[in-house]
Amino acid sequence: MIGNTTQPLLVIEDSDEDFEALRRFLQKEEVINPIFRCVDGDEALDFLYHYGTYRDTQVYPRPSIILLDLNLPGTDGRDVIAQIKQDQNLKSIPIIVFTTSCNPKDIEICYQYCVASYILKPIDMNRLAATIHSFLIYWLNIVVLPDTVSK
Repeated sequence: MIGNTTQPLLVIEDSDEDFEALRRFLQKEEVINPIFRCVDGDEALDFLYHYGTYRDTQVYPRPSIILLDLNLPGTDGRDVIAQIKQDQNLKSIPIIVFTTSCNPKDIEICYQYCVASYILKPIDMNRLAATIHSFLIYWLNIVVLPDTVSK
């Protein structure tokens, strides 16, 4: 069993196939964190600012950590990062970029906005499983997240 039931994970991923693979790994690893998914940047910002269908903060709590695909339809991942990191109430949420983009400009931009990690999605399923396992162990079991003390 991995994680903490009081630390929600927000996954911002437009690919159903990629999210399904992640969901299977989360289930296999018995992750107990509440998992929320947004499929594009606009929906993610609605979730974070509690707009529209995400008004109820009890149902849609502030995430403790964000796993973000960079290339999203509409407001893309780079814009989501910029928005979050410029907001005093949101900027402490660790953002882990999980993407297929190995463009050096993307990596540089993300770290300029102080993302916590930039992880390349492996194409090989065994490497993908190992990468997700490492992410889960490190971010959900080892790291002390910013809002841990207040809960």
